[in-house]
Amino acid sequence: MDRATIVHENFLRRVAQGDLPDGAEPHGPLSAEAAVQLYRSGCLTRALDIVSRRMQRAGEGFYTIGSSGHEGMAAVAAALRPTDMAFLHYRDAAFQIERANQVPGQSILWDMLLSFACSSEDPISGGRHKVLGSKALNIPPQTSTIASHLPKAVGAAYSVGLARRARPEHQALPDDAIVMCSFGDASANHSTAQGAINTSCWTAFQKIPMPLLWVCEDNGIGISTKTPSGWIAANFAHRPGLGYFACDGLDIYDTYATARAAAEFVRTRRKPAFLHVRTVRLYGHAGADMPTTYMARHEVEAEEANDPLLHSVRLLGEAGALEREEALAIYQDTLARVERVRAEAVTRPRLRTASEVMASLIPPKRENAPSNGPSAEAREAAFGADCKAMESPQIMSRLINWALTDLMLEHREIALMGEDVCAKGGVYGVTQKLGQRFGRARVIDTLLDEQSILGLGLGMAQNGFLPIPEIQFLAYYHNAEDQIRGEGATLPFFSNGQYSNPMVLRIAGLGYQKGFGGHFHNDNSFAALRDVPGVILCCPSNGADAARLLRECVRLAREEQRLVVFLEPIALYPMRDLHEPGDGLWLRHYPDPSERISFGEVTTYDLGHGDGHDLAIVSYANGLHLSLQAQRRLSEEGIAARVIDLHWLNPLPEEALLEALGDAERVLIVDETRRTGGLAEALMTLLTERTGKPHARYVAEDSFIPTGPAYAATMPSGDGIVEAARALAGGKV
Repeated sequence: MDRATIVHENFLRRVAQGDLPDGAEPHGPLSAEAAVQLYRSGCLTRALDIVSRRMQRAGEGFYTIGSSGHEGMAAVAAALRPTDMAFLHYRDAAFQIERANQVPGQSILWDMLLSFACSSEDPISGGRHKVLGSKALNIPPQTSTIASHLPKAVGAAYSVGLARRARPEHQALPDDAIVMCSFGDASANHSTAQGAINTSCWTAFQKIPMPLLWVCEDNGIGISTKTPSGWIAANFAHRPGLGYFACDGLDIYDTYATARAAAEFVRTRRKPAFLHVRTVRLYGHAGADMPTTYMARHEVEAEEANDPLLHSVRLLGEAGALEREEALAIYQDTLARVERVRAEAVTRPRLRTASEVMASLIPPKRENAPSNGPSAEAREAAFGADCKAMESPQIMSRLINWALTDLMLEHREIALMGEDVCAKGGVYGVTQKLGQRFGRARVIDTLLDEQSILGLGLGMAQNGFLPIPEIQFLAYYHNAEDQIRGEGATLPFFSNGQYSNPMVLRIAGLGYQKGFGGHFHNDNSFAALRDVPGVILCCPSNGADAARLLRECVRLAREEQRLVVFLEPIALYPMRDLHEPGDGLWLRHYPDPSERISFGEVTTYDLGHGDGHDLAIVSYANGLHLSLQAQRRLSEEGIAARVIDLHWLNPLPEEALLEALGDAERVLIVDETRRTGGLAEALMTLLTERTGKPHARYVAEDSFIPTGPAYAATMPSGDGIVEAARALAGGKV
């Protein structure tokens, strides 16, 4: 007999016999009516777990990680408001069920069974995954996360205070809202959880509002690995800046009273609190898990004897709220009702085709208030002496700075965040003066944790802000890439487009730095960005184009709710010259704020060859700079080359590129990423599939980048481009 059946039959027998576990007497502010409602939510949670296993055995359902043993989370939901955004642990069905009771018009049983059945009518994910989540209930969807949702809870909580000073157009949370984020005791040990909780304390320690309630559901085990007794309390009870509350999650009265006190602490003091909820895990980790294979039978049976529904029956009886016979009838009626609804839910349609599955990868566009841009007076006040400097051509880093200034003047919901971006102005000075222009609340110096930086942005986007986080170096992105892969990019996918994470992530990267080397500061691989469905990757090559592209990236995030990565080539930040020292040909004037380079648009550089072109050189960033050098040398040799700047590296601007090739007889791809997994692989495939033109690639070696004189030895060079072009034009490739 499986453990779910054993727990079920034990409940029926023990309630009928009055064999209920001992415990504290009911106490606190929970009314009799509310207590019965919490019990009903717990019974529905239990019934759904039982039925989900039956559905799986029948081939009708596809998810069996249950919430049994965690029914006390219904009391936490009752202690909060529906306007309090909740990022939930995957065992929190009871929380979502109880919150549905607080919002009129909900059909929570039907909705959750559709989710178990992966029906395309599931109102949150559209059949893509069984997730807890609901737009109406203010619960962004989560899959089986291992603490990856904690950093964005910090961002959402920070946004509540910031919204009082800079109202975003699409603000979602009221000024008195708090943010709740729950997780398990095993997940609390994950570096993501430790970093996020530390960030909330670090922020609150500086008296910055952080209305965030952490809820740790401590069932004492993570799959098969036990949490040491007392570990959670020892770890979190005495952290600076963090209020600590503990309750018995088997006792709905104690849980409600404690959760209410914790929520009041957070709401009134605007500080984070840690609610430590004791729970048990019934049935094992998931449907296929047999806890008796790694736990002694007496340990499993001891947990089952502490069934929280049995405790609730006892407590309700002692409080005079519900007799045992009535409690048993509610349980049985609930299970029968779930079975009746299941029979209909499993007949509803499911996703069938790739296009149906992928329909929510790209979020829908949203309406925004029209903007005419900042006034001349506002620009003059912000730019000051830089207005005069705009009359002269400038380096890329300065033009990006000015573009950010104009964008922040125009859109009050834009906020910047990252290491050293405010006081220092960034490692390369790209964000200099922005702190003085817009204040530390919108230009945020974060602690040194990339997960927290990206989570801050993701969470702020949930409350209508348009975050522009900065990662100092491309290599540092890998410390936190799951914030984009597992959280940001999946949110529209798993919410059927109801939620999104619009942002522009700025990353300084690529190679060719002469004086600040090594692979941590020169990373020429962005495969981890191109591999994430739905993410747009943009890369400028000169300062004017950087400004135009950045404006388009912000438009994509603001109007189309896209998650965009703006990859800035470090070596080109200070670049002034193109062919000879002192020629100043890489400097650019700041383009009018109305100018943009559209998504999917490429730029072509010709030298005026009227008789056609021997070849086209396709590149971007540093490769474009080198290709233009090679173009002139090739022209002097009688080889006419057209140079094409891609701008958009994911998705590739395929149609624009193919059109730009024009009359070029051959195509050379110059790619500063590595031979294996680099951009050139996709471009070679495109040219093979869509053209009959001979083509070749000149790329970086499969190597990390060294420090010192050999900093560029593994990557394309101007001489190498000329040599490759000669060979291709001469038919030797």
